[in-house]
Amino acid sequence: MVSHDQPPGGATSARWHFPDIHPEGRKYVLIAAVAAFLSFFLWDFLTWPLIGVTLWVAAFFRDPVRVTPQGEGLIIAPADGLVTTIERVAVPPEMAGAGCLGPGPLVRVSIYMSIFDVHVNRTPIAGTIRQVIYISGKFLNADLDKASEENERQHVLVEGRDGLKVGFTQIAGVVSRRIMSFVKPGDIVAGGQRVGLIRFGSRVDVYLPETAVCQVTVGQRSVAGETVIGRIDGAPVSGIAH
Repeated sequence: MVSHDQPPGGATSARWHFPDIHPEGRKYVLIAAVAAFLSFFLWDFLTWPLIGVTLWVAAFFRDPVRVTPQGEGLIIAPADGLVTTIERVAVPPEMAGAGCLGPGPLVRVSIYMSIFDVHVNRTPIAGTIRQVIYISGKFLNADLDKASEENERQHVLVEGRDGLKVGFTQIAGVVSRRIMSFVKPGDIVAGGQRVGLIRFGSRVDVYLPETAVCQVTVGQRSVAGETVIGRIDGAPVSGIAH
């Protein structure tokens, strides 16, 4: 997390400190901490492993502050993680058709979140939440292509003030067993605002509008609320893996 100060003279500065733990995760940190404390008196050989588990749970639910780029036509990454695929695919039927994303196909950017990534998801654009559709399903490896159609998932559609619509899908994985939403249809959100969380390791698919040009490449890591993954009428980008 980065905090900003306003020193005399109007100049700004920032300093680093440990990120906050999201409220949804605090009970899990407390449970792990209590287990570690009790093990000290009952099974002391488990104390250090349970302390390690407590630290990992706290890290998993970390919720760092993000600085979202501002500008016309920017589409921001909704998730931290690795960009695993960028391909033109059919739009999910729940978000296709008039008033939604249209019949497609559209460019889909898939971001895979490991158990070590921040799992708080953010909206890619500012606007109004038009749809939040939850679909029960399997818990396949979220890195598989068929996870987009078979896994437990939640579709979210956001419409900007200019009428631009961006849809994204939160997908559960092998370990993750719950998709949490912080928004509902009709809510007005700012760009990069927190809209949900997935436990524990999963994937988010973003469907770029037809007029948007992808601004990330396969193998790149995205940062939720900060990385520009699409730009309306922008220039294409390329990358070299090192």
